[in-house]
Amino acid sequence: MKYLDEFQNPELARRLLDDIRGMVTRPWALMEVCGGQTHTIIRHGIDQLLPEEVELIHGPGCPVCVTPLAVIDKALEIAARPEVIFCSFGDMLRVPGTDRDLYRVRSEGGDVRVVYSPLDALKIAQQNPDREVVFFGIGFETTAPPNAMAVHQARRLGLDNFSMLVSHVRVPPAIEAIMNSPSCRVQGFLAAGHVCSVMGVDEYPALADRFGVPIVVTGFEPLDILEGIRRTVRQLERGEHTVDNAYPRAVRPEGNPAARAMLADVFEVADRSWRGIGTIPASGWRLSERYRGYDAEHRFSVEGITTREPAACRSGEVLQGLIKPHECPAFGTTCTPRTPLGATMVSSEGACAAYYLYRRLGTAPTPLEATPVV
Repeated sequence: MKYLDEFQNPELARRLLDDIRGMVTRPWALMEVCGGQTHTIIRHGIDQLLPEEVELIHGPGCPVCVTPLAVIDKALEIAARPEVIFCSFGDMLRVPGTDRDLYRVRSEGGDVRVVYSPLDALKIAQQNPDREVVFFGIGFETTAPPNAMAVHQARRLGLDNFSMLVSHVRVPPAIEAIMNSPSCRVQGFLAAGHVCSVMGVDEYPALADRFGVPIVVTGFEPLDILEGIRRTVRQLERGEHTVDNAYPRAVRPEGNPAARAMLADVFEVADRSWRGIGTIPASGWRLSERYRGYDAEHRFSVEGITTREPAACRSGEVLQGLIKPHECPAFGTTCTPRTPLGATMVSSEGACAAYYLYRRLGTAPTPLEATPVV
């Protein structure tokens, strides 16, 4: 169980917590930009075990959650067409659009299939040459390379009945947008290790220098998170703001050159809209001109979509780190995993889902009532 048991060691966690308590002299607000890290923090009660001076703010690190409503509504309209087999990862099926979700489309006769890889969708396209197969390609830099590979393979194989509905977003522009917000309280970032394992850390030093914030690349186990927090607080206490790789077992400075080359071939950087946040310049990818024929948004003309966000849903404020999930009046009442108002409640990486799953329903429990690592 290497990297599981070893990185959940209670004694080592106590030492890291003692080290953090011993160095902190004033309040600091840190943001993790990864839904997987958010779930680790809430599951193990890490935020409650830290000294009260250290606050963790949950950022827009859930790719499902930031997929804009207009794209989801387009997916629903395309999935409902009789000539289409619509393929998606399972976490998108319950994400609410304006008036339905992919489960509803499937119950109404749409051919919606859960796949575990974009290459599964390619196989379905090969097996069904008389049908249009569409894969819903969402996510951060981590899922973009296999999705790019699928499009590359479709072109190589001449699969003209395969296309992809793309909604890929990039983390560094999101950090820039957060820091430029007049309501920003973030003083340091825990960067997502899986993103950096693909892209490296090239884009982060300029952000750290420009905004005077430390950025520490961090993993996903409890000790990874605590070590990332320790290094970030140490920099803040010293008045430093550098990029620090606390996840060297997975992240190299240059990232994954083969994956980056595939991304550069298939995608091009574009402005992207983020659900609950708005448009962030150069914050996403779209298929490049060479692969534009595999873009489902171009292949299927979807007109007349009018989106409507639920008035009671404050997931946009949750994604920006302005409120904690349980501070939304709808949380746990009119908005639950069975009756979600927003994607943050149904995504496996959503902050609202984490708070609901681990019973952060209002007043904070003591660490012994949570499920801490120590």
